[in-house]
Amino acid sequence: MSKPAQPVAVWHLEGRFLSLLVKDGKPKYMRLMTADGEYCIKLAKELRASVSATLVPGAWIQVWGEKKSGYKGYKTDATKLKAFRISTVAPGQAEPPLPVKAERPASATILVCQKSDCLKRGGKAVCHALEAALRDRNLTDQVTLRGTGCMKQCKAGPHVVFMPEKTRYSRVAARDVAALVDEQFPRDPQN
Repeated sequence: MSKPAQPVAVWHLEGRFLSLLVKDGKPKYMRLMTADGEYCIKLAKELRASVSATLVPGAWIQVWGEKKSGYKGYKTDATKLKAFRISTVAPGQAEPPLPVKAERPASATILVCQKSDCLKRGGKAVCHALEAALRDRNLTDQVTLRGTGCMKQCKAGPHVVFMPEKTRYSRVAARDVAALVDEQFPRDPQN
């Protein structure tokens, strides 16, 4: 029996940049002091070069990212933060946070891992169930279903990611697909 799929939550923080933590000669994490305390945040690969060149200790910044819980090797209540956007701001002049569930644009994409471990764990059935669910809800013209390479979490496959929000689900079974599609693409009550 598979575990229920766990979505990735989007978060937003504002505070003072403290320092970068370097691993193998590259910045991989940043320390941020907020009103709630200090955070250690992993940097997305796209951010690593620009952050080291632009941020100075003590600068006020806003950070947006993903929060994941219950990683293997960590306590089950452990939370991991990963930044995907950083901007400098003056204190008290922060932009409003990104909405947790933004309005979906006219075209969305669902990514499904197509590597062998995910396929062995039911990835092909998940793809077929996604195709059927999109067809049943008349979403085939608004949503693109795309297979991807490895998402680096092979033992928790199959993996499905709803874009552009980057909502990630692990251990997805074909029987879970209808509920996931309903959650991501709520039906219009007027129809």
